[in-house]
Amino acid sequence: MSVKIIAFYLPQYHPIEENSNWWGPGFTEWHNVAKARPLFRGHHQPNLPGELGFYDLRLQKTRQDQAALAMEHGVYGFCYWHYWFAGKRLLETPSEKMLEENTPDFPFCLAWANETWTGIWHGSPKKVLIEQTYPEGDVERHYQLLRRYFMDARYIKNKGRPVFYVYKPRLIPKNNPYIERLRELAKEDGFPDLYIIGTWSPNPNGQFKTVQECGVDAGVITNITGRDSFSKMQWFEAVKHKLMQLTGLNVGPKRIRYVDALDAMVPDLNRFSFPAYNSVVPNWDNTPRSGRRGLVFTDATPVLFGKVLKVAIDNTVRRYGSEKEEQFLFLKSWNEWAEGNYVEPDQKNGRNYLKEILVALKTGSVEK
Repeated sequence: MSVKIIAFYLPQYHPIEENSNWWGPGFTEWHNVAKARPLFRGHHQPNLPGELGFYDLRLQKTRQDQAALAMEHGVYGFCYWHYWFAGKRLLETPSEKMLEENTPDFPFCLAWANETWTGIWHGSPKKVLIEQTYPEGDVERHYQLLRRYFMDARYIKNKGRPVFYVYKPRLIPKNNPYIERLRELAKEDGFPDLYIIGTWSPNPNGQFKTVQECGVDAGVITNITGRDSFSKMQWFEAVKHKLMQLTGLNVGPKRIRYVDALDAMVPDLNRFSFPAYNSVVPNWDNTPRSGRRGLVFTDATPVLFGKVLKVAIDNTVRRYGSEKEEQFLFLKSWNEWAEGNYVEPDQKNGRNYLKEILVALKTGSVEK
């Protein structure tokens, strides 16, 4: 199978001191998941885990069980969210244990979530929890950490270049050669280069016309809200949301039909002048974190997810053809339970989302 499905992997399922200080003793993502409640008729909450249970990512068996499920259902590898704040790391335990224990034997890469943490989940966007900065000398310290991962035999590479995902490349100051220096350090280590992928989104601060603008090699097209979709429902929700902002009323959450978001979610990759990859979202409901300020996809089902995944697979094959090493497709996400975008088994659908991945790979990857 040439198309490589890489699933974003959230490590926030174990307690850390910082989260306990910010959100309460012993906080993990499961706290938000378990306390969620329906906010409108037909709203399915809480979404509770199935066979893996309310797991703890400090446990080796949990991580092995996740990898076994992923492999069994056609997921190529995990992309671990990586948090680095000028030398300060957060939520590093799962990836560190994976590296140190040399298990599970499953491909992986890192995604640097390079943004300031705020209280935005709980309606306090101006409350800074930890700031993302790029001070002098930081890139060298950062690379010394990253190289341990890059040199692992399981690390995902493209023509020998370690794949490194930068969540918001345009947040790095233009006068700071951070990414350029990372590349130099990788070459000094014997790698031909890094293969740096950044998020492209329709938001003003998320778009770029060329990869050279922000120093990356490729972009993952990420359009969660279905922006550029002009259905009546989209128009109605946009107007309602604007009125809520003007009047101060909170009658959310914002709702979008899953089918109305699909075209914008997985556009034809040949529309982009730079190397681009689709990002498929199985569902979205971040009300466990944001309550009525959240966004909910309605009418999402495993079957619809399977259909959009087939489109993305075909897009990938058409764009990259014989370039087998570049046939990446990103899945958002493996386990973002408090955002509703996960494919792990739950009590409602069991393994059905995972099963659709296998079906899509078998029927949607015919080279054209």
